[in-house]
Amino acid sequence: MELGSQESTPSGSHVFRLAHRVSDTANSIRIRLARRWKFVPQTIEYQGYGSTEWVRVLGRVVLTSKPAPGSRAEHAAQNGNQNIRGWRAFTSAPLPYTDVQIEIGGVVTRVKADRGGLVDTVVPVSLSPGWHTAVLRAEGTEAVEANILIIAPETTFGIVSDIDDTVMVTALPRPFLALWNTFVLSERARMATPGMPVLLDRLVVEHPDAPVIYLSTGPWNAAPTLARFLSRNMYPAGPLLLTDWGLTQDRWFRSGQEHKSRNLERLAEEFPGIRWLLIGDNGQHDEQIYSRFAQSHGDRVAAIAIRQLSVGESVLAGGHSETGDHSASKVPWIYSPDGAGISKGLRDLKVI
Repeated sequence: MELGSQESTPSGSHVFRLAHRVSDTANSIRIRLARRWKFVPQTIEYQGYGSTEWVRVLGRVVLTSKPAPGSRAEHAAQNGNQNIRGWRAFTSAPLPYTDVQIEIGGVVTRVKADRGGLVDTVVPVSLSPGWHTAVLRAEGTEAVEANILIIAPETTFGIVSDIDDTVMVTALPRPFLALWNTFVLSERARMATPGMPVLLDRLVVEHPDAPVIYLSTGPWNAAPTLARFLSRNMYPAGPLLLTDWGLTQDRWFRSGQEHKSRNLERLAEEFPGIRWLLIGDNGQHDEQIYSRFAQSHGDRVAAIAIRQLSVGESVLAGGHSETGDHSASKVPWIYSPDGAGISKGLRDLKVI
């Protein structure tokens, strides 16, 4: 049984209320310290998506350090240098319940960020297919512009891809190396999975209207780093759907599987005419998540492509699932250690 999945009881509810108070108190201390250290409020924009009738806008409000004049960090920020250590993304303090104004397509909406400073809201607005810009203005911060992908009503094919160990080699299941990769390793040391940039580029060439959604259990703190990685390695632009670590209303830790499953269900509901190519790896739970989704929404899945971990990766990751028997599945499955093999499988299926 997953940690935190037990039935709610009065005593359990009391424990969670206490835990939330402790969490809120800790964040309040972080905010006070950040203000004492002259951190400044900042709105961070994330790519969103939507239909011609609504948009999903994503962003976050934090207190973050301003680089000292002449410092390496200031030089990196001014020159777009990406040789930045990962820990810097986790030094900011989220500003909870901040008022945020969103303007897009002439429509102005006011919302509040959640307890983690996150903005994740749907705005009704009429827009044409393609890329648009939403302007986010939070209290005490400069306005920022978020790119929003509007998916055409006639679109019938889309791509959902995991990130860690799927399009980026991170060895996330390996606890110590995961910490090293996340907090210590510089951005430019991160490697793209062989053949994956070419695969996704070929897919969008063959399906120019197809949205590409990057669905990961990674934290929102890492979103700017991941976006730069994807752009630097020539991956197609697309929204990131990440999550926060820590407490929820009924769990000690957020469930990565639930996060992925919930967003897949949401995409199926939002775009009933799209069949999705689901891309993941066999080092975590992608196979189980995708299999469950395909069983309940078989008509919404074009194919499932699984990147197989190498022997070394799987040993250090604590093992991996075997290539399952999917002969009874109505959805085709493809297994390969790299993008070239997945590409060949998709060509055989006439997907590309």
